[in-house]
Amino acid sequence: MREWSDEELERYSRHIILEDVGIEGQEKIINAKVLIVGAGGLGSPIAFYLAAAGVGEVGIVDGDVVDTSNLQRQIIHSTSDVGIPKVESAKQKMLSINPYVKVNTYHTMISAENILEIIKPYDFVIDGTDNFATKFLINDACVLANKPYSHGGILRFSGQTMTINPYKSACYACVFNAPPPVGVVPTCSSAGILGAVAGMLGTIQAAEALKFITEVGTPLYDKLLSFDAKNMAFRSVKLAKNPKCRVCGENGITHLQDYEQAVCEVKK
Repeated sequence: MREWSDEELERYSRHIILEDVGIEGQEKIINAKVLIVGAGGLGSPIAFYLAAAGVGEVGIVDGDVVDTSNLQRQIIHSTSDVGIPKVESAKQKMLSINPYVKVNTYHTMISAENILEIIKPYDFVIDGTDNFATKFLINDACVLANKPYSHGGILRFSGQTMTINPYKSACYACVFNAPPPVGVVPTCSSAGILGAVAGMLGTIQAAEALKFITEVGTPLYDKLLSFDAKNMAFRSVKLAKNPKCRVCGENGITHLQDYEQAVCEVKK
C-alpha cells in the first residue's frame, strides 16, 4: 500500500468512502494506464473524468488542432485554444484539474503502422473517434494486442457503446463485420451532432474504464448499449462472440490494415 498525502485523501475522498471502491480501488486507479484515442466530443468528457478520478497515466492520441466548430461539443477546449493541437489543449485542462496525473500526448493520426506501439503501454483503450475506418483499426489492434477497450459512436441525437474483452467477449467486428461503403453512412461533420450527446456517451465510456480498473460491477461485455436522446430512451442488446469472426475468430487476422476513410463535406 502506498503512502497517501492528506491532500490526496481529501481529493479522492468520495471514491474512498464509496462502497466497493475504497482505498484499494483508488490505488488501482492511481496505478492504471488508459489510452484515449480522439480528443474531441467523446474524448473531452472521458479525459476530464479520468483525470479527476486520478488515473495515474493517461495517453491521448489526436492529430488535429482545435477549430471553432469543435467548441459546441468538445468541452475540454476553449476559444483561446483554437489553432493549437487538441492533445496539448486537453493536457492543459487535465493537469489543471489534477496535477497528480501523468498525461502522454501523441499529436498524430493512428494508422496500422503506429497503433500497436502506441497502445502497448496501456491497460485499457477508449475509442473516442468519429469515423468507421479508425474504429475498425482500433478494434483490430486491441484484439491482436489483447487490450480491453471501450467502443463509442455518436451521430445526431444517438449514441452507442460496448466494451470488448478480446477473445472472450464479442468484438466490434463480431457485430458489424466491416466498415460500410464510403458515403453510405453520414458522419457528424455531414449530419450533425447534439453536443450534449457526446457528453452523455463519453461519460459512460469513462465509467466503463473505471469499472474495469477497479473490478467493480460488470462491464458492457457482450452488450451493445444505445440511446436516443430525443426520447431519452436507452436500449441494451445482448451480443454473442462470433466464432467465425474475421478478426477474433478461429481464423482471425494476424496483421493490421488501414481501412478506406470516408471524406465528407460539411453542409453549409
